[in-house]
Amino acid sequence: MLVAVNGDFAKEYLHSDLRDIRQTMLRKLDGLSEYAVRRPLTSTGTNLLGLVKHLTVAEARYFGEVFGRPFPEPVPRWDDLEQRGTDLWATEHETREEITNRYQRACAHSDATIAALAIDSPGYVPWWPRPDVLLFNVLVHLLTETSRHAGHADILREQLDGVVEMDAEAMAKRGQDAAFWEARRAEIERAAKAADQATAGKSA
Repeated sequence: MLVAVNGDFAKEYLHSDLRDIRQTMLRKLDGLSEYAVRRPLTSTGTNLLGLVKHLTVAEARYFGEVFGRPFPEPVPRWDDLEQRGTDLWATEHETREEITNRYQRACAHSDATIAALAIDSPGYVPWWPRPDVLLFNVLVHLLTETSRHAGHADILREQLDGVVEMDAEAMAKRGQDAAFWEARRAEIERAAKAADQATAGKSA
C-alpha cells in the first residue's frame, strides 16, 4: 500500500544517503600513497583526490550560494572560465589533509543548511537553465552527483590495487577471493571475444 511521504521524512532520507556516500568517497583514499591518490587514471586525468576536491566545491556552492548561506572559505566563481577544471586535481602544494578536511568542513556547512531549511525552501541556481529550485531539488542533485563520482572512485581504486567497496567478510564466505575474480574476469573476456567473433562472422 502506498502512503504519503512527508517533507521531514524525505529530507532525512535523502540527507542520510548523502552522508553515507560522502564517507564512501573519503574511504577510497585510505591506505594509498600520495602519488596514487593524485595519479590520473583516465585520458581526461580523473583521479581520486581530485574527485574529493571537486565535490567540495559542489557542496559549497549548492548548499551555500544557492540558499544565500555562503561557505566561509574561498570558492571559485561558477562563471570564472579560467578556474574551470582546476577543482578536479590537486597541485603538489595542496596536501591530502587540506583537501579532505576542507571537504568535511564544506559537508558540515551543507548539513547546517539542510537542518535549517524545510524541504520546500526556495533557492536559486544561476548556472541552471531553470534556476528557481527547492531544497528537495538540490538534495537530489548532490546525492546523484556524489553517487556518480563515488562510482568513478570505485573503478579508479580497483584499477590501483583491486580494493572494492564490498563486504570483505561476505565475499570470503562466498569464496570470492583473488583467484575467484581472476577466473571471473577471464570468463567475461572469453565471452566478449566469442560474441565479437560471432558478430564478425555474420557480417562477413
